[in-house]
Amino acid sequence: MNASSPRISPPLRAFTLLELLVVLSVIFILTLLLLPALARTRDTARTSSCLSHLKQWGIATHLYEIDSGGWLPPDGAPNGISTHNAWYANLPPMIGVPSYHDEGPWRTNALAPLGNQLWFCPSNPRRSNGHLLFHFALNRLINGSGRESRRMRLESLPAPSRTVWLFDNGQRAAVAGPGNLHRTLHRGAANILFLDGGVRRIQPTVVGSLATQDQPLWNP
Repeated sequence: MNASSPRISPPLRAFTLLELLVVLSVIFILTLLLLPALARTRDTARTSSCLSHLKQWGIATHLYEIDSGGWLPPDGAPNGISTHNAWYANLPPMIGVPSYHDEGPWRTNALAPLGNQLWFCPSNPRRSNGHLLFHFALNRLINGSGRESRRMRLESLPAPSRTVWLFDNGQRAAVAGPGNLHRTLHRGAANILFLDGGVRRIQPTVVGSLATQDQPLWNP
């Protein structure tokens, strides 16, 4: 029997320059198509994380309200200097978080690593400029007077589910009004914690229109 002659494979054909350019063009187009979807996915994740942080502050608020016999925490100084009677001092221990003034140097140093994530919205790039930093602000009109020292009982508010408590902060103050609402963080919307503990992503135009009507949204 004659030995079979070895099979000779055809020579490999190299890509032509034109074929290579076509492949690269397809990859480039697919990348352009995927980028918006990836950006939306990232923004959705950040928005969800922000809502989760606000939800934790809502839990802290209601634990404090139970402990204090129905009272809500005092606002505290808007510039964040209060060390005792303030939401940023009284609420953190309710959920095992250090008080604001027990946090690290990130409060006044933009280059310092961030502290406990509950203080931050992942979509907010704002860092300290040497002054105290708050990504979430408390609604200063909650007591109907704008005074930071006055406390309110939760049961005295007519519509907790429609009353703003904490919200995405467009500035750095710890206590502020609707003018400080950050209107562009979450694809043109803002995250808000209401006094019943509910959190919602709301279009700022909706928030603004309700705030100008006779609605218990900001000033019950």
